[in-house]
Amino acid sequence: MNLSLSQLGWQAFFQQQLSLQEFEHHQISRVVAHHRNEYVLRNEHGLYHLPLTPSLPAMTIGDWLLVDNDGQFVRLLERKSVFKRKAAGSQLAEQLISANVDTLLIVCSLNQDFKLSRIERYLTLAHEARVDPVVILTKQDLCSDADEKRALVQQLDPLLVVESVNALDSESCASLLPWCKSGNTLAVMGSSGVGKSTLVNTLSAGNEQKTAAIREDDSKGRHTTTARSMHFLPSGAVLIDTPGMRELQLSDGEDGIRRTFADIDALAEQCRFSDCQHKGEPGCAVQQALDNGDIEARRLSNYHKLQAELSRNSASLQELRAKDKQFGKMVKRLMPVIRHNKKGY
Repeated sequence: MNLSLSQLGWQAFFQQQLSLQEFEHHQISRVVAHHRNEYVLRNEHGLYHLPLTPSLPAMTIGDWLLVDNDGQFVRLLERKSVFKRKAAGSQLAEQLISANVDTLLIVCSLNQDFKLSRIERYLTLAHEARVDPVVILTKQDLCSDADEKRALVQQLDPLLVVESVNALDSESCASLLPWCKSGNTLAVMGSSGVGKSTLVNTLSAGNEQKTAAIREDDSKGRHTTTARSMHFLPSGAVLIDTPGMRELQLSDGEDGIRRTFADIDALAEQCRFSDCQHKGEPGCAVQQALDNGDIEARRLSNYHKLQAELSRNSASLQELRAKDKQFGKMVKRLMPVIRHNKKGY
């Protein structure tokens, strides 16, 4: 089935980047999958496989690009938004997650997997990318204190949109339809087993993603989605599903942390010292608010944790970029010598 550009999520933001000649003589395509050796693109004519080569820029699911009539890469369009993280484990690299997303659906189950600190981490990711977050609390049918937990999430930000649903019930998920409008791109993120795939199936009005029952001993779901995938909803919206990530370490997020912890950021302005670390310094307004019970110890602890993680990862990645830049300069300097020596032989 062929889809129009609008059904693929095309918007005026991208249209304004094209010249008339580019619009008339190139094919506008969107990355719908990223495999080990290729990108899978989709345009108005169907699917196209673009082999991954060293000359291509790093791309991710959701990216828009131009290809010529022979299917050759022309250029990558400027992104409206991008989600990225530090690569998992000890690997020192930055990993792209998805691009050009308008709304992030942060999925968290209401069973034993419910964690406010994890929601704050995803909110930081959304705010840094300047994407509207919507927190979706699933499995309300299996929870006896759903209203209390929803209130806890709402306390993180009075303006935060929080929805509680049974992901198996289309009527329960109807509250999400305002974000599923035509041309809008949504991304679903959350830890493994919280019901992301079930939610995707319900919003897609089909059975597109495999699902697995939760374990009865600890109420945790099984990991079923193993790769990012793009779905086209009956409403006209585009939905990007991502596998549960055991590690979601921030690689960039200073502004995201400020917006997620706006209450702490506002209190910090009242501290006696401008460089106050809120760890016992005299005249610390944040510590005073903690002592008065105006902010939770858990929230302040998570704030410090994310700040330290961001500082550590940013420094490491900047050092890596500097080394790569120096290596590139060295190669550029040595290439004339190498070519000269080859000619000598």
